[in-house]
Amino acid sequence: MIFQVNKSINQPISLHKKYGVDLFLKREDDIHPFISGNKYRKLKYNIEEAKNLGFNTLLTFGGAFSNHIAAAAFAGKEFGFKTIGVIRGDELRDKIQENPTLSFAKACGMQFKFTSRELFREKHTLSFIEKLKEEFGEFYLLPEGGTNELAIKGCEEILTEEDANFDFVCCAVGTGGTISGIINSSKTSQQILGFPALKGSFLNEDISKFVSKQNWNIITDYDFGGYAKVNEALIRFINQFKKENNIQLDPVYTGKMMFGIFDLLEKGYFPKESKILAIHTGGLQGISGMNIVLKKKKLPLIE
Repeated sequence: MIFQVNKSINQPISLHKKYGVDLFLKREDDIHPFISGNKYRKLKYNIEEAKNLGFNTLLTFGGAFSNHIAAAAFAGKEFGFKTIGVIRGDELRDKIQENPTLSFAKACGMQFKFTSRELFREKHTLSFIEKLKEEFGEFYLLPEGGTNELAIKGCEEILTEEDANFDFVCCAVGTGGTISGIINSSKTSQQILGFPALKGSFLNEDISKFVSKQNWNIITDYDFGGYAKVNEALIRFINQFKKENNIQLDPVYTGKMMFGIFDLLEKGYFPKESKILAIHTGGLQGISGMNIVLKKKKLPLIE
């Protein structure tokens, strides 16, 4: 089984000459219309494994605007799986139609189980999984965010031989699976920089479980207060970036990464004549949901 996928291109980004570097954005967001970016990479070998093991149901976890939930729902529809999404926040039960991500997943046939935030924290425990099996029967389990060893195998295919001449490779980080795959397939001469969307120091430990190379660093200055937290400066940056480059960024992952890269350029972090590759991991489906939140807060909208 192979997803229909376009080859991602490395698109040059407009920069002021004073920086003295070259910056390219790998357009992983264009490789599939609905399972874009790292979600395609993470699902690819997991879908194959589920088919090979004879499962007909996928079960996974996510929040209100989860890219992973949307991608898993579409993949299930595309490849003949029943899908179940365990959703964080039982208050969302009666708000599906108000939520673009959940509405899309439902239209793809996904069945939801809404849980309290307290109960959701138990999703990794054996007792929680056994209760889900009692309720839904046997299923192939995809972790929240999709990160497992097969997901990392898929993410190892993001970098190609054509990318070997880049000095720095930059990636937004959620659960750590994508950057782990990139580290594994990188050249030891390359420096891999991760820009977390979440607060916390747990990522170094999580990533270290999947990689052996030491050519990586986590930049923790650009999470904007935590997962899905944004401010006016970030929104204005995303909108300006789109005007100048005709590339849409998302506010949770790629927007924060690119904001961080441009700030580091201003601070002289990258040596002159560096070649920098940033990975566009997709996630654009979450913009409509974020704009609902921004409108309520009377903040500028993502254009």
